[in-house]
Amino acid sequence: MISATTPPDSDPTGRRRVHSMLKLYYGLNEEGKVVEQAESLDPCDINGPHFDPEVYLNKLRKECSLGELMDHESCTVKQIRSLDSDMQTLVYENYNKFISATDTIRKMKNDFKKMEDEMDCLSANMAAITEFSAHISGTLQDQHAQITKLSGVHTLLRKLQFLFELPARLNKCLELQAYAQAVSAHRRARCVLQQYSHMPSFRGIQDDCHVIMEQLAHQLRQKFRDGGSSAKDLSECVELLLQLDEPAEELCDKFLSHAQSRLEADLQGLEAELKDSPVTDTGGGLVQKTNPGSNHVSPSSSSMTNPFLSPTAGTDILEFIDRGCNEFVSNLCLVIASYQELFINRPQEGELASKKIPEMANGKLHVFVDTLAARYFSLVERRIQEEKGVGDNSLLVRALDRFHRRLQAISKLLPGSAVPSQGTEIVVRAARERIKQYLSALQTFYHDSLTDVRQALAAPRLSVGGASASGGGATSKDATPSLTELLTSLSNFILNQLKSVLASVHLFTAKDITFSNKPYFKGEFCSQGVREGLVVSFIKLICQSSRQYCESAGDRGGSTPPALLLLLSRLCLDYETSTISYILTLTDEQFLVQHHTPVTPVTALCAEAREAAQKLLNHYVKVQGLIISQMLRKSVETRDWVNTIEPRNVRAVMKRVVEDTTSIDVQVGLLYEEGVRKAHSSDSSKRTFSVYSSSRQQIRYAPSYTPSAPMDTSLLSNIHKLFSERIDIFSPVEFNKVSVLTGIIKISLKTFLECVRLRTFGRYGLQQIQVDCHYLQMYLWRFVSDENLVHFLLDEIVGSAAHRCLDPSPMEQSVIEVICERG
Repeated sequence: MISATTPPDSDPTGRRRVHSMLKLYYGLNEEGKVVEQAESLDPCDINGPHFDPEVYLNKLRKECSLGELMDHESCTVKQIRSLDSDMQTLVYENYNKFISATDTIRKMKNDFKKMEDEMDCLSANMAAITEFSAHISGTLQDQHAQITKLSGVHTLLRKLQFLFELPARLNKCLELQAYAQAVSAHRRARCVLQQYSHMPSFRGIQDDCHVIMEQLAHQLRQKFRDGGSSAKDLSECVELLLQLDEPAEELCDKFLSHAQSRLEADLQGLEAELKDSPVTDTGGGLVQKTNPGSNHVSPSSSSMTNPFLSPTAGTDILEFIDRGCNEFVSNLCLVIASYQELFINRPQEGELASKKIPEMANGKLHVFVDTLAARYFSLVERRIQEEKGVGDNSLLVRALDRFHRRLQAISKLLPGSAVPSQGTEIVVRAARERIKQYLSALQTFYHDSLTDVRQALAAPRLSVGGASASGGGATSKDATPSLTELLTSLSNFILNQLKSVLASVHLFTAKDITFSNKPYFKGEFCSQGVREGLVVSFIKLICQSSRQYCESAGDRGGSTPPALLLLLSRLCLDYETSTISYILTLTDEQFLVQHHTPVTPVTALCAEAREAAQKLLNHYVKVQGLIISQMLRKSVETRDWVNTIEPRNVRAVMKRVVEDTTSIDVQVGLLYEEGVRKAHSSDSSKRTFSVYSSSRQQIRYAPSYTPSAPMDTSLLSNIHKLFSERIDIFSPVEFNKVSVLTGIIKISLKTFLECVRLRTFGRYGLQQIQVDCHYLQMYLWRFVSDENLVHFLLDEIVGSAAHRCLDPSPMEQSVIEVICERG
């Protein structure tokens, strides 16, 4: 009972076991089919058909003990109970199925009884029909042949009546303009008339029909030639002409010729617009070259036209493209659609299918479209070339996008046409040309900015507060701060202008632009066009144009202001340290540059910028050194050192040298760091100059020397030079103020030394050189990295003057100090 009340789905494993036992008992497989097994003949097989209970019990009593018999009995009872329980469970589970099966069988008995009655009725009806049909066939058997003969004669008479009435029918259709009915009627009779044309009656009918159909064909040709009919009427006209054996090639040519005349009018309108729309430049630029915080870079009234200007024509390029798309391209698409409907996509049946009209018509259409599209593209490219100004790039991009978008309709209407790909090539060429224009505009902008900087350096009155940086050597302290502002303004202007150009060029790759998903604009345009062709080329241009300032001829370095050289050197150094990396990173991120092709690495550009900065700074040192050297040279060459008077003060040129050096120190300090100096001695500014170098030690005691003393003095001086450190006058300078001033002072003092070696001095001339050198030593040592360098060169100057002195009597050191302090 417990087993019987257990839910059947509570133990799936038990259910499967019971089912398998039942299938095994009834000899069924997994699909429910009876399995034929070999019958067991063993009477002791409890599951076999030959089971004998007596034999089985006797066997158990003989083989098993009492305990085993009791266990076997218990096991058998359990199995019986389990099978009874399983049987009861199966009955419970399938009770509804048994009830449903009983109802179905009862219903089937009723349905089959009704169906048997209906089948009996149907069989009786079929027998009656068969009998009635046999009766009719027997009755009409004698008249069947006669009826068939009369029916054939009637059909022939109807055909003859149709043939004799055909000319009148065709005339009536011609009057009512029912051309389709006329052609259909003539086609039905044409073969018969042709077959019996040897008979006079049929021959007359054929001739009359031929004349009428000629008139009809003439009217259809006229209707087709006029082209004023609707598309449906035109299509019907072409179909009828083809059915009248009108040459399909001739019809295609006539249709395309008529369409070409209309499209030619559209092209002539566009060409007339190009001729009547001269491009003129207007004022205003994309970026003004003025800084609200500092007016040091301001365009002069006579400056050249800003390259970032927008052209003004009779109609802008967007209007031009719109007109071309709305008129020519739209009309061309209508012509293609109509032509395809008439000659290509029309179902070809009968004789028309063998003429291969679609292939012939498709070839003519491709030639027609390619010819007109080539003329249209030439006009579009002419208009694009007139877009010289780069002020507003969005107008051009929108025009190209609309141009490219409308051409896609042709690719859908005419698969396999080269027109869309040719239009894409025009867009690509326009983008490349635009990049070249932007590069040229950036180049012009950069040179104009440098011109404005030079004007600001040369005309400080144009600056705020009258402060400017002069490039001619001497500069007032009030003018020096503007040099930093000029550098900041120039750098910001260039960077902002480049960002503005990148933003304008980025419009070509905007997501809403249809051609931006083309492979060129995803790859080559970004990497080779924008990055290499625009940004990298502009950076190289800055470096190359900066190096050109170092190639100026002349001792004074040409007309380039030294301050401009210093400013450009700092600009190139800033580019090397940070700006180049920033610009290229910005470009790569903005355009998602994929470096599939070799590109210029950042390190190469930075090295080029650093090289340019180094050359500019070296040239600046050379130019400033030559300016001071020129003053010293003139001061030495224009004085009579033999007959000069006794020195009472420092010469004015020495004061000018110190002033200019101080001004240069302030100027360089605005753009470069201080640099590293060697430790200064405590008496650097008070070093005695009574006797200089080993040669001058001999001069002090010259009266006690024998006549060979000059030779010994020269020998000692040369020996001293052998063991002294060699000074490289024109060695490259480092990017700091101390190194720059050291290079300038070396060039100046070396020039002073060489000029002294070419002169002959008297007693007071030597003393004047002593005073001048002491004055220079008092101030110049603080500007250089190693004060010993100044001391050495000044020692050489005084020593060379002593060697070339007719009466070498040095001035007392105390007197020199008094004169220098007073001066």
